[in-house]
Amino acid sequence: MKNIAIVEDEDRAADILRSYIAKYEKENNTEFNVVRFADANDFLSSYKSIYAVVFMDIQMPFSNGMDASMELRKTDKTVSIIFITNLVQYAQKGYEVDAVSFLVKPVSYYDFSLKFRKALDIYVMNEERGITINLPGGMCRISTDKLMYVEIMKHRLYYHLIDDVLEMTGVLTKIENQLADFGFLRCNNCYLVNPKFIVKVQGKEVVVGGDVLLISRSRRASFLAELANWYAGSGGGSI
Repeated sequence: MKNIAIVEDEDRAADILRSYIAKYEKENNTEFNVVRFADANDFLSSYKSIYAVVFMDIQMPFSNGMDASMELRKTDKTVSIIFITNLVQYAQKGYEVDAVSFLVKPVSYYDFSLKFRKALDIYVMNEERGITINLPGGMCRISTDKLMYVEIMKHRLYYHLIDDVLEMTGVLTKIENQLADFGFLRCNNCYLVNPKFIVKVQGKEVVVGGDVLLISRSRRASFLAELANWYAGSGGGSI
C-alpha cells in the first residue's frame, strides 16, 4: 500500500483531494494510506522517505509549499510532488524542484486522475532504481536515473546528480558494489560513472553530462569493453 501525503492548510481543499483519492481507489481497485498535514512545518519536522506522492499547496502560512519542497528535495529526490495552487504562474516554479505537475483550484477530478496516475508511474520507476545514502544528519533517497557519477576526493564521496551534488564520507568500493546492478562503470580510481550520461569518450577522457573525467591507463581497456557491453545490452548506439 503506497503512502500519500496531502500538505494543505484549507480543510475543504484537503477533503476534496481525499475524496478524489478515494474515487481513484475504487476505479483502479487499489488502496492508499493518506496522511494530511495542515502546514508544511509539521510535514517536514517528522518527514521520512515513505511517501509515493505529495500533494503540496503552494500558498500556506508559516512556510509556503515551494520553500517546503526545496527542503523536501534535500532528503528525498524520488517522491513525486504535485503542487496545488490558485495561480498558474506560481506553479511554473515547481519545475525548479522537479515537480511532476500542478493542479489549479478548483481542482477537477479528471485533471486530478490524469496527474495522479502520472505521479504514481514516475514514483514506481524511481523507486525501482532508487538507493538510500547516509548524509551528515540524516539520509537521502535518490534515483540512480538522476545520478550522473560518483567521485571520491580526500576520503569524501560526491554524488553528482543532474540537479545537485551530495557529499558524505565513504569508500568508493562499497558504493561500486551498491551501484553494480545499475550499470555504473569505473573509469579510474576516483570515478563511478552512469553510462546513460556519457556524451563521448575521446583519448583519455570521458565526458559525463557537462563534466570531463579522466580514464586511467590501467582501466581504459576494461572500461571501454564494459561500456560497449552496456550499449549492446541497452540497445543504444555507439558514441
